[in-house]
Amino acid sequence: MNKPAGHILAANGRVYRVCNVPNAVAAIGENFDRMPLSLRVLAENVLRTEIHPEPALRTICSRSKNSDIPFRPARVVLQDLLGTPALVDLAGLRDAVADRGGDPRQVNPVTPTHLVVDHSLNVERWGDEQALADNEKVERERNAERFAFLDWCNKAFNNLSIVPSGNGILHQINLERLTTVIGTREVDGELWAFPDTLVGTDSHTTMINAIGVLGWGVGGIEAEAAMLGKALMMRVPEVVGVRLEGSPPAGYIATDIALALTELLRGIGVIGSVLEFFGPGVSELSLADRGTLSNMAPEFGATAAMFPIDDRTLQYLKLSGRGGEIADLTECYAKQQGLWHTSLESIEYDRVVTLDLGAVRRAVAGPKQPHQRIILGEQNAPRPAPKTLDHGSVVIAAITSCTNTSNPRGVIAAALIARNALRRGLKRAPWVKTSFAPGSRVVADYLERVGLNRDLDAFGFNVVGYGCTTCNGMSGPLLSDALEEQIRTRKLETVAVTSGNRNFEGRVHPLAREVFIMSPPLIVAYAISGSYLIDPEKAALGCDQEGAPVYLHELWPSDAELDQIEQQALSADLFDRAYRDVPREAGLIDPRLRASVSDRYQWESSSTYIRRPPYWSDELSATDPAADLKNMRVLVMLGDNVTTDHISPSGAILAESDAGTYLKKLGIAVADFNSYGTRRGNHLAAQRATFASPRLKNELMEDLREGPWTMLLPDRTITSVFEASEVYASRNQPLVVIAGKEYGSGSSRDWAAKGPRLLGVRVVVAESFERIHRTNLAGLGILPLQLPEGVTRKTLGLTGYEVFSVEGIDDTFAPGATVSLVIDRPDGTRDAIEVTSRLDTHEDVRYFRRGGLLPQLLAESLAQASSKPYVEGAV
Repeated sequence: MNKPAGHILAANGRVYRVCNVPNAVAAIGENFDRMPLSLRVLAENVLRTEIHPEPALRTICSRSKNSDIPFRPARVVLQDLLGTPALVDLAGLRDAVADRGGDPRQVNPVTPTHLVVDHSLNVERWGDEQALADNEKVERERNAERFAFLDWCNKAFNNLSIVPSGNGILHQINLERLTTVIGTREVDGELWAFPDTLVGTDSHTTMINAIGVLGWGVGGIEAEAAMLGKALMMRVPEVVGVRLEGSPPAGYIATDIALALTELLRGIGVIGSVLEFFGPGVSELSLADRGTLSNMAPEFGATAAMFPIDDRTLQYLKLSGRGGEIADLTECYAKQQGLWHTSLESIEYDRVVTLDLGAVRRAVAGPKQPHQRIILGEQNAPRPAPKTLDHGSVVIAAITSCTNTSNPRGVIAAALIARNALRRGLKRAPWVKTSFAPGSRVVADYLERVGLNRDLDAFGFNVVGYGCTTCNGMSGPLLSDALEEQIRTRKLETVAVTSGNRNFEGRVHPLAREVFIMSPPLIVAYAISGSYLIDPEKAALGCDQEGAPVYLHELWPSDAELDQIEQQALSADLFDRAYRDVPREAGLIDPRLRASVSDRYQWESSSTYIRRPPYWSDELSATDPAADLKNMRVLVMLGDNVTTDHISPSGAILAESDAGTYLKKLGIAVADFNSYGTRRGNHLAAQRATFASPRLKNELMEDLREGPWTMLLPDRTITSVFEASEVYASRNQPLVVIAGKEYGSGSSRDWAAKGPRLLGVRVVVAESFERIHRTNLAGLGILPLQLPEGVTRKTLGLTGYEVFSVEGIDDTFAPGATVSLVIDRPDGTRDAIEVTSRLDTHEDVRYFRRGGLLPQLLAESLAQASSKPYVEGAV
């Protein structure tokens, strides 16, 4: 941490040093009052952490898009599916340093880092009081190798704390306990205060924006850089003001506002932007409501979605057991340093968009994207629910995900719907698998306090665990083998409904053809009806004991009842009890335990979960763009909205897949395959999962079949993507991926870049890229190229049988450069088109030249170990 000149802040009887951002901005002739909140935080960050901050400060204040700025987050947070591979990489980096004569102990997180195990819980058992214990037992048994590795990491690495499974979801723990909003650190005997900032290995890290903290999701590669103390280089983002007007309508749930915003913001386009909420409607939203909205920033397409620090912030800190010094420092710092909401009234945003909260209506989103909003009550005629399993039947109804289980109003409303339905004699439809996975133990405790847990249990919404479950594709089997067989035999188009934030194709369950996002109370309603084909605003959910139809509006609780129960249920002691074993500060490990652990991980050659990574091999780190980007064959050619789930699926491993075949050869039973996500610490399994989605639509396939298939060229032989890559590798054939708009939307998983890199992909050509995935490609040494506006694979007449080369990468190659994409067609003709390199920063260009961030980290680690300055190209 740099030690800049600072002035004094007095709070709660203590004295802190702080950077005087308003004065620093005024000193370079800029207007602090017009700066958005996020840029004020970035300005403080460079002033405090950079030795020569003025150039970056000028760039931030002028909002120039032509220069890089450094960002050094105060914290890094990891979820286990992406965090485990990141730690595998650090363990591998220790080996690579040691193999070259360096000290492996030099490889250590510098930035405080938390990892929360929350993605590996599968819904194996549900609907009874044993579900929680049984699911946790299966999780421990299946993931024993992973958890043993994480235990070594927890002891071997400094500045790392691992929160074991069973405590909740990363984002909710981060919001409820880990952040102090204003951080503190001692430097040379002086206590400094500064805004908390972070990056995390999950798109929905943005949930922390609800409390006024700037943070966003990154891939594991960027997270590793941040952990090791490297500045993340970025361009100043566009800042879009989202003005909230009016008051939410009666019966509102924050999910409905989030879905309305998702549709609105995807429509206007905010990819890569930072959103800041302002206006009279902000004060109408609770902190939990704000959490639901901020969590959905990736669905908006935005980098972050910030709310200001205000009285709601302080109330939440006190409610969640962070009153006293934490709340007092937050208030004093925010008011003195221009982060308090009343200091933000003169901000000039790059754009402004308005949402009237009073106009929001109850809605669901689907069937494939979170922005496909469907307003309930607008169907022409109500349809009765089928009495048996049929097309449109709901086979999974899951109250899950940090988006909504962090919001007491939504969960309490769901429980009251269940209570009122039980009183009318209603039950869930017999083919629906129900589950409830709260984001933290606090949720289960407050439901038990007011007795509402019994009503959810009676409907089959027993707590199945504290983790992501269905939202992450860990849905487990359907109700029975017979039900699954009936769906397959009759080719039924069945449906899953979830209160999560993601409904991409093939994500939730292979047999749930469509997935709809909705609020927790609507999950209960659809579980009763058993069919998505009804409109619950018009059609009856079922009939009561007297045979009379029962409608949703008859079961919906009043706002007054919701308010009363929420006030009765929540108190600070619940949070203190839930988090008594969760360390707020990273690295709190008994030194004796740390001293007893080896410096290098002892890799097990028989492990099917954890293997030494290959990224420092000569084959991967040695690059020659002049040769590597010539005569590339198309591995896959894809359309619009290809998600990271299509590229690197996270859910169940199918027995007939390449990864399934690999595991079976190693003697792993199908029942113990676990998921693609849990296997990502083993690159041999994870690379076989690349482009393995059962919903992948590869346009090379002339028969339009879905799944992990491609055409091996020039042979014109149909094979799996992985098998094709093996043949191409034997021919030393570099590969390219062709795609449409918003390539790589969805989760921030670096394996969606690692996988293609290990398959031999060197270039991705697309109409546009989602922010996180573009960065991941750059970090793996893959060149992202963007087609000119209006030019597509279709306007170019591409079949995928062409051979591609890239020309124009020379010593002057710079961020955002224009290069030539040469197309050699099967008929012997040649075309060339100018495309834009989406290596957006100088760091991106360095990673590309090096072969990726990981080889560059090795060079820097060796330089640090030898006390010599790092020189580009000198390994």
